[in-house]
Amino acid sequence: MSDKQLSSDVLVVGAGPTGLLLAGDLAAAGLRVTVLEKRDGESNLTRAFAVHARTLEQLDARGLADDLIATGAALGSLRLFGRLRVDLGQLPTRFPFVLITPQSNTERLLQERALKAGATILRGTEVVGLRQDAHGVTLTAREPGGDGRSAGTGAGTEHRARYAVGTDGVHSSVRDLLGIPFPGESVVNSVLLADVRLEREPQDVITVGATDAGFAFLAPFGDGWYRVIAWDRARQLPDDARVALPELAELTRTVLGTDYGLYDPRWLSRFHSDERQVPSYRSGRVFLAGDAAHCHSPAGGQGMNTGLQDAANLSWKLVAALRGWAPDALLDTYQTERHPVGRAVLRSSGALIRLALAQSVPTRALRSALTSAADRLGPVGRLGARQVSGLAVRYPAPPEAHPLTGRRLPDLRLAVDQPGGPSRLYEALRAGRAVLISNDELSVAEPWADRVVTAAPADPHGKLRDAVLLVRPDGYAAWASVDPTRGELRTALTQWLGRPAE
Repeated sequence: MSDKQLSSDVLVVGAGPTGLLLAGDLAAAGLRVTVLEKRDGESNLTRAFAVHARTLEQLDARGLADDLIATGAALGSLRLFGRLRVDLGQLPTRFPFVLITPQSNTERLLQERALKAGATILRGTEVVGLRQDAHGVTLTAREPGGDGRSAGTGAGTEHRARYAVGTDGVHSSVRDLLGIPFPGESVVNSVLLADVRLEREPQDVITVGATDAGFAFLAPFGDGWYRVIAWDRARQLPDDARVALPELAELTRTVLGTDYGLYDPRWLSRFHSDERQVPSYRSGRVFLAGDAAHCHSPAGGQGMNTGLQDAANLSWKLVAALRGWAPDALLDTYQTERHPVGRAVLRSSGALIRLALAQSVPTRALRSALTSAADRLGPVGRLGARQVSGLAVRYPAPPEAHPLTGRRLPDLRLAVDQPGGPSRLYEALRAGRAVLISNDELSVAEPWADRVVTAAPADPHGKLRDAVLLVRPDGYAAWASVDPTRGELRTALTQWLGRPAE
């Protein structure tokens, strides 16, 4: 297939946070990227408000974290079940908190980055057909301004690329067109959603409560509007059932003790929350990411964050494959690395919501016991904080590998060898390339200069005194060794970055 037959290198379906981060990464690497988005404009459905520490680290590696933090409020702890607080203040990260900001702010920054890097975003474009062959993927779409028919062909407009990624949410058309099952179940039904104003501002940034009657959650948009999410155990209705403001106000008063004088709703709706996961994140040249691949209960606020981590994992692998630096097998590691993470988040968030909504006496007793244990035992709370924040994720590594291999690396301080050079790891990662950290032997990497940034640790006598680290573009250790030979280092660079440029 010649380049003239390609409209893009990668087609991304869905312009939510996952798709926009992916598109921005690919475009920043010089690839031709087209995003096809069914929505004509911005969605008013902001379900995600929590941006966790690992996501902020990934945004930091793209120069966006500080801008996003300026749009919201940082919370040093999360409250679960109305009583249990998960302390995030001791997390080993530059961002020991959860950022509360509407999903729209995350989307805006990621969209600006993607467009600036050269990505094309086509809105009002619904994907209705998909076929793939050994050389690429063709998507058929209904375009804006008509019925999507191309003159004289009787078919929708076609978009062609070497790879495609479905990031088009729970109701993914890409997943359906591939025929990939999405097994699972509804974990909570008849959840009320509303955007309202409040006569009295809550004391806390996030207001959440759970009682025998149900639960309620309030979060600010930052412009005077609040999102209310509530659930009434005794009133389970279908998604299309009308939501009345008095119903929402009464439930909020019952759970929180006050409705804060909610009024002037601009939007009211009802939905159900599923927990589902596809068996495979890849089908030939097509990948699934974010809610198209997995969806979870809202407990812990991990849905959007997990999708963004999917995108960060997949983007650099697509770049390596398309540039010819890596074999196609590298793309298979997207499944082996991210599917277990999605499964773990599904299980943990499912367990949290089931405990929160517990009705039986034994389950309530278990909830009380877990709450007491977490309050008393520091390690339990720290483990929970690392899991919810995403910092605990570790990817598989060979048995003989260095202990750091596959682990997420903190923001290591780097020696600055030239004015304006990166002084820490996540600044170095902004180049979109791997980072080699070593006290010496950096010259070995010169043949791979187009694929790796080299740096020395700021403290040559610190913990990394004799260690050499090769950090993947997503901030995980690809390879590590203590005092390796130049030959061993060249072997590692070839394994992860392909043969050097001629």
